[in-house]
Amino acid sequence: MNKIITSGVVEAVDSNRAVYRKVAIRFIPFLMVCYVAAYLDRVNVGFAKLQMLSDLQFSEAVYGLGAGVFFIGYFLFEVPSNLYLHRVGVRATLCRIMVLWGLISGGFAFVNTPTQFYVMRFLLGAAEAGFYPGVILYLTYWFPSHVRARAIGLFMCAIPVAGLIGSPVSGWIMDGMHLKMGLAGWKWLFLIEALPALLLGIAAYLYLDDKPKDAQWLSDEERSIIQHDLAAEEKAKASTSASTLGQMLSNKFVWLLILLVFSQALGQYALAFWLPSLIKGAGFASLSAIGAVTAIPYGCAMVAMILTTRSSDKRRERRWHLSIAFILASVALCASVFSAGSPYLVLLALCAAAAASFSASALFWTLPPAFLTGGVSAGGIAMINAIGALAGFVSPYLMGYVKETTGNTDLAVFAIAGVLLLAAMIALSLPKAIANPR
Repeated sequence: MNKIITSGVVEAVDSNRAVYRKVAIRFIPFLMVCYVAAYLDRVNVGFAKLQMLSDLQFSEAVYGLGAGVFFIGYFLFEVPSNLYLHRVGVRATLCRIMVLWGLISGGFAFVNTPTQFYVMRFLLGAAEAGFYPGVILYLTYWFPSHVRARAIGLFMCAIPVAGLIGSPVSGWIMDGMHLKMGLAGWKWLFLIEALPALLLGIAAYLYLDDKPKDAQWLSDEERSIIQHDLAAEEKAKASTSASTLGQMLSNKFVWLLILLVFSQALGQYALAFWLPSLIKGAGFASLSAIGAVTAIPYGCAMVAMILTTRSSDKRRERRWHLSIAFILASVALCASVFSAGSPYLVLLALCAAAAASFSASALFWTLPPAFLTGGVSAGGIAMINAIGALAGFVSPYLMGYVKETTGNTDLAVFAIAGVLLLAAMIALSLPKAIANPR
């Protein structure tokens, strides 16, 4: 009798895993490709900087401010965009977001003044607002908490994939297309890398399904499994979750999450916007070489994200995984400074920093959906990400200001490393009952 019961449970578990594997295969690769396009259009300014600053006579501070202004637009428009997604669905929302940001990203090729640079970065942030938190919200419609870390981790592998593919491609475009048809390489970079967003925005409308009930490629039994698991999760977290805006804003846990996401983004965007410059400063010379070498830390990050999120889901543990990732990111950033003079030691330290920083990001985004419930989850996830995204303004501006003032970025790197250590302590203070999957 026990064997029969045990066999039935195993078969049910295997059946559930097969359903979520099927959903992941259907959506995750496409969403990853969309995020690769998003991330390239957001951070390719880091490569364009290597030619654009001298062409347009921009200072390091102008670049840092312009890179960061993106996140002001992102902050202001993110919550409305996510609330709109919750109301009208992901297909229409992602189509609008991606087509708009593709058009704006291509428009950077025609920037000539600092003011134009600032305005275009602001508009790009406003256009892209809602994409990332929208996808995180979308994944909560399909994956319960005990498999969500892997789903989010796989989706977020798009960031290192963008670096892995985009870095050498960006270097090649700027080298190989320079002065073709009279246009500088950095202008070709913006024009060419804007095209995928336009095409993928249209594809998103045609390919995605808003909810499991809309998925004709699932059987009735498969839809029932997903809906049952999600309903059980909502019921289980009802006693500890925030289901109204007032509860969310008055809850200490939400503000701890905001501090965590701000800290994580501070480290991640320092790498995203300054990695090519840090690689160049380590002693790598040509744009093609910088592009190829910059891909290596992103490759390490992709592997680390997959392994870390799989471990976290398997053990149903979030706090220690997240805290250790923050500690490693902090130590690795400091090591990149102390290794100055040895290009390969600097590269090794940056690989470790990227692996830990991006792993922390994937782990973090399992936490807000575990706490927020009902309609408030759309606005809550967007609000947490929007406030955290302000780090994307602070981080590049801080790096640019310190570089212009002192001649290097060392003090800024140390400051960011200190914030990451604080984040490690905050992660361990999170309530186990809420943070860990049920």
